[in-house]
Amino acid sequence: MSCGEPHETDCSEVLDHLYEFLDSEMPDVDRDKFRQHFDECSPCLEKYGLEQAVKKLVKRCCGHDDVPADLRAKVMGRLDLIRSGQPVSDRPVIADRDVATAPVTPRES
Repeated sequence: MSCGEPHETDCSEVLDHLYEFLDSEMPDVDRDKFRQHFDECSPCLEKYGLEQAVKKLVKRCCGHDDVPADLRAKVMGRLDLIRSGQPVSDRPVIADRDVATAPVTPRES
């Protein structure tokens, strides 16, 4: 995605690190560059808004569920591999048997 205009920070860099921006997991200087990019680039701003809405929806709908510790460890391990640039298999992080045995907690309506 790109608006076709040149930017100090390339659209691909912004989109590659969008969740780091959304989660405030980047240095302030990089956050400032991203904010400037969003001011200049409406396609990236639109993508940012969409991803921000999805995060809020997931938090609202699933934010109270307890995550099994082993699943959290598997997901975090997979994220570490992705961030380090190592190849990651397409195998699901959670197996069907894990879903069947995972604790279910009631959600508030």
